[in-house]
Amino acid sequence: MYHYSKMGPKRGVALYSYSAEFGFEKNLEECLEGICDMGAHGIEILANTHIENYPYPTQEWVDKWFGLLDKYQLEPVEYGHWVDSHILQDRELTTEESVEFLKRDIRLAHRLGFHILRTKMPVINGALEPVTNWREIIKGALPLAEKLDMVMCPEIHTPTNLKSQMVTDYVDFIKQTGTKNFALNIDFSVFRNKFKEGEWRSPTFVPNEPEDLIPLLPYVACIHAKYFNVDENFHETTIPYDRILQILMDYGWNGYLLSEYEGADKYDQGYEVGEMLRRHHIMMKNILGD
Repeated sequence: MYHYSKMGPKRGVALYSYSAEFGFEKNLEECLEGICDMGAHGIEILANTHIENYPYPTQEWVDKWFGLLDKYQLEPVEYGHWVDSHILQDRELTTEESVEFLKRDIRLAHRLGFHILRTKMPVINGALEPVTNWREIIKGALPLAEKLDMVMCPEIHTPTNLKSQMVTDYVDFIKQTGTKNFALNIDFSVFRNKFKEGEWRSPTFVPNEPEDLIPLLPYVACIHAKYFNVDENFHETTIPYDRILQILMDYGWNGYLLSEYEGADKYDQGYEVGEMLRRHHIMMKNILGD
């Protein structure tokens, strides 16, 4: 299986960026071909969207998956999934049932060559705070994650602040357990500092400064390189990418920046995913000096 050995921040793509095209204009191979063509080396998938017959793909599909990764020289970086304790209409799943769902995805992610999972818990409010028993759910899956060398990551996404109690609780959990199998996925939406006139934004959201990321870097396994608008001069106009990526390089952060487009026109008819992705990767390439 392909592995990209470059140290430092590396460029990849979240297949979520192809939401408007996947299954319509593009199939899985066409998406991977486009990612390879722009010089990226890693990918993130959404399990229930991109895995045929999820959560029970055939061995034939798995073999095809690895064949495509080899063909396009792509590394499976992050497996996106949900621990959906609200899946039943009449009640919430018990902690034990949630643990079993989580273990199922850990096994499948491992089977597909991933080492990182973007593990989304159900949230209890608009601040994206997870269910109160999240610690018990994660602890229940830690032995399997350790055995298979897998890292579970909640996503830190707007309107969450990097200095919030929720993020502190996650870091404290890592410190108290001493685990290397639970970490953070930081979404760059938390750094967004420009909005169009009249554009909706969460009333509770206060943009983070890039420097707020520094104390969290030892606990960050993966990054969603969110972007909203990359102009014709290859500058992201809403997020201070230059400052953020320079911090990652200065502090020796080693991991993948997975492009994730969230522009307002993402689902508009005729929108070209590839063009904005290419702009984003040219911008990152220029900053990183690839």
